[in-house]
Amino acid sequence: MAEYKRDDNPDRHQGPDRSSPYPVSRLSAPIDLVDTAREIQEADQAVNNRTSAKLSVIADQIRALQEQAREVLEESQRDMDLHRAKCNFQRRPGSVYHLYERDDGELYFSMLAPEDWRDGPPHAYKGSYRLEPDYSWTPLEQVDQPSETREMVNRLIADYRGE
Repeated sequence: MAEYKRDDNPDRHQGPDRSSPYPVSRLSAPIDLVDTAREIQEADQAVNNRTSAKLSVIADQIRALQEQAREVLEESQRDMDLHRAKCNFQRRPGSVYHLYERDDGELYFSMLAPEDWRDGPPHAYKGSYRLEPDYSWTPLEQVDQPSETREMVNRLIADYRGE
């Protein structure tokens, strides 16, 4: 009967210690299949959390873009309606015009503000608008409000210049 020696095991790793698939030093930590599975599970959870966070940011950006698109469409519709309003004078960019609505629903522009009429305006006042150089309309109450975009650009320029 042949005696089995530990060194004669054909499954034993024969290469250098650094390429061994199992620990070869008594000082190294033992490798446990449960520990490896736990590490894989923790890594999967971390990847899932990071992916969910990135997708949440993208979803927020999509919602913000949808809101901006809705605002652009509303402004466009308002501008088209204002350009269709009756006007008996030549419109000039930079001027403020006052919108009124007749009893039959017809919209028209006047150069007279509601307070310019002695006995009050003859028709329902709908608002005052400034015609911009790009032929868009800005409600008079928004004319003096600073633009968020303009403020951001000014801040970026100031930061770039080191001001």
